[in-house]
Amino acid sequence: MTRRVLLFMCLLSVGTVLGQVSYTIPEEMAKGSLVGNIAHDLGLQTKRLTSGKARIYTRGSDEYIELNRERGVLLVKDRIDREALCRQTTPCALHFQIILENPMEFYSVTVQITDINDNSPTFEKSEMKFKISESAITGAKFVLKGAVDLDVGINDLKSYELQPTDNFALKVHSNADGNKNVEMVLRKPLDREKQEQISLVLTAVDGGEPQMSGTMMIVITVLDANDNAPVFTQSTYKATVTENSPKGTVVATVTATDADEGSYGKITYSITNTLDGIIKVFEVNEETGEISLIGNVDFEDSRNFQINVLASDEGGLTDSCKLIVDVQDVNDNKPEINIMSKSTVISEDAKLNTVVTMINIEDKDSGENGNVRCFIGENVPFILKTSTNNFYSLVTDSELDRERSSEFNITVSCSDEGVPSLTSSVTLTLQISDVNDNAPVFERSSYEAYIVENNTPGLSVFTVKARDADWNQNARVSYILEDSSVNGVPVSSYVSVSADSGVIHAVRSFDYEQIKDFHFRVKAQDGGSPPLSSNVTVKILIQDQNDNPPQVLYPVQTGGSLLAELVPRSADVGYLVTKVVAVDVDSGQNAWLSYKLQKATDRALFEVGSQNGEIRTIRQVTDKDAVKQRLSVIVEDNGQPSRSATVVVNVAVADSFPEVLSEFTDFTHDKEYNDNLTFYLVLALAVVSFLFITCVVVIISVKIYRWRQSRVLYHSNLPVIPYYPPRYSDTLGTGTLQHVYNYEVCRTTDSRKSDCKFSGAGSQNVLIMDPSATGTMQRIQSEKSILDEPDSPLEVGLKH
Repeated sequence: MTRRVLLFMCLLSVGTVLGQVSYTIPEEMAKGSLVGNIAHDLGLQTKRLTSGKARIYTRGSDEYIELNRERGVLLVKDRIDREALCRQTTPCALHFQIILENPMEFYSVTVQITDINDNSPTFEKSEMKFKISESAITGAKFVLKGAVDLDVGINDLKSYELQPTDNFALKVHSNADGNKNVEMVLRKPLDREKQEQISLVLTAVDGGEPQMSGTMMIVITVLDANDNAPVFTQSTYKATVTENSPKGTVVATVTATDADEGSYGKITYSITNTLDGIIKVFEVNEETGEISLIGNVDFEDSRNFQINVLASDEGGLTDSCKLIVDVQDVNDNKPEINIMSKSTVISEDAKLNTVVTMINIEDKDSGENGNVRCFIGENVPFILKTSTNNFYSLVTDSELDRERSSEFNITVSCSDEGVPSLTSSVTLTLQISDVNDNAPVFERSSYEAYIVENNTPGLSVFTVKARDADWNQNARVSYILEDSSVNGVPVSSYVSVSADSGVIHAVRSFDYEQIKDFHFRVKAQDGGSPPLSSNVTVKILIQDQNDNPPQVLYPVQTGGSLLAELVPRSADVGYLVTKVVAVDVDSGQNAWLSYKLQKATDRALFEVGSQNGEIRTIRQVTDKDAVKQRLSVIVEDNGQPSRSATVVVNVAVADSFPEVLSEFTDFTHDKEYNDNLTFYLVLALAVVSFLFITCVVVIISVKIYRWRQSRVLYHSNLPVIPYYPPRYSDTLGTGTLQHVYNYEVCRTTDSRKSDCKFSGAGSQNVLIMDPSATGTMQRIQSEKSILDEPDSPLEVGLKH
């Protein structure tokens, strides 16, 4: 068994490779038989068939061929009977496409089916009877019903044989369409008296190898004389019928005449077609020769018919003619839209001319009725591109944006050019998949938020919000606090941002007096890959609280010093005594200060300006007014609640300083200062007592230590090795130091009067070294022991 393969490739305008492969195989091949190595013939690797999910598309017809992806070959899937598939049509071929995805490609494959001699010629009836008059003249023709062979080509019907040939000969006429008309011709007169019935055998033989044949018995009854045979007015009639014409429609009328009279002149019409289905579509009126429809006429099934009509008389004489009926096409078939392959999802970043769907259009009508044009709706980023053989590809025509349109319902409409035009349509739903092509966008270009100072750490300040036009993970926004510093301190020690919600929390308690505002940047980042982000500036303004009382700058309040403002007795009304100066570190109305006179020795003498804090006289000063005036001024801010500070202003009403001094001598003994003085006196007493006890303990310990040392040296017999410090020189008892230092201590008996007592210099304790000594050091003590020296440190002169 041989196979012929024809391969050629062409390139589509849409960028999809269209390859056409043609194979030729005989019919009736066993299931699983090899048709061809499609992968090799198309130049494809078998893994491409597997990864591309290669499949066969057959436009809805039965699949006789299957694709083995692993081997890359085409195999016979089911029994192929050429006669059932194509009847008498030649050549007979199977047309299908091989579709691959990722990327979309399709290849056209044609498998031509060759005929084998698997059908013998067959007669419609196994026996045919004739009644022939013995008066029939030599050369009279008798039409025989021919045999039908379903095979084609050399396997078709080739010849007929008639046995025996004593009285009749066989005449075969070949028609233009390839069919054969068989006639039996009388060779010599019949003699009813010699032979009343004659039996013949008609054999039909095909041209196949091995040769096959079929037979039919012909039984002839010899009758008495019938001189004239029927004769048709035309040997060939032509008629036209429109497809889908209703049953009963008269197609044509054939007419034959017979010169005989009586029963021999009565003509009967019949259709002699056998196996080609004519008798299921047409019928002839036996008496009138009128041919009408009894079945449906479909141009797409048969474009013309040849009807063989037989006219016979009662005497057995016959004549034949043929009627050729042409079927006129009407536009009765809508275009068929076949989706070969389609994608339901396409990425929004798909390139231009990306194939989305491949479509095949088929209209069974012919001519203009079969010319089809396809189109899609406007305002969609897709176009239809035609390739060849009514194949269309739906491709992208512009950029896709899922954020504008996440889904497209694309209606493909196809119309033919018939009158009226017929249209078919199909709607394709295409989802646009998201890619991360949009960064998060904040609702505002910048944010400002206010927070009152002394807030609780962890307090929620406000929320930043960003939206991402993408979808799913690509639209998931996370918020990040960008690294920066405020006054040298990381901003993360001031605020924090919730990654999921964008809520900004205060990390610490803010103090308006230390920081009034600060700004930072928040980044919104999506969850795409790679992620996209945007940022926004956030400004936090601290709002003041009334948390600081006023501070008095003047007059200065000291613990022990006495300050007084001097007012002469000649001062007039409105005399400016002094001005209380105060500040409040708060801001706004919390720093608005007002001054009030809280207490005064004489409230009728002075007043305080509520706005400026100026203390002025409100009447003339008189001699009766006390020299010592004490004013208590309260300074209040305007906060809620308000805070205040109090300052005491001492005013001396006098014309000279001696008068002031004499009056203010005991001023320091006021009760306000007595409390502090008592505290310090008690503290001083405790310190002095502690020091006294400590000194006594130290002195006693030193005396005991020296006494024990002297006792040890006195009773010891060990030699004493002298040690001389560096730069030592003994100069007649002046000691080991180069100089003599006298420390003078001054002792005061009164805070205002001090006398100094000096102690005399002297050497109380001197080490003397005799150069002639043999190694012993003699300790010389002063006439008066150290233990007998005065204990008071104010009367001791130290030599160093």
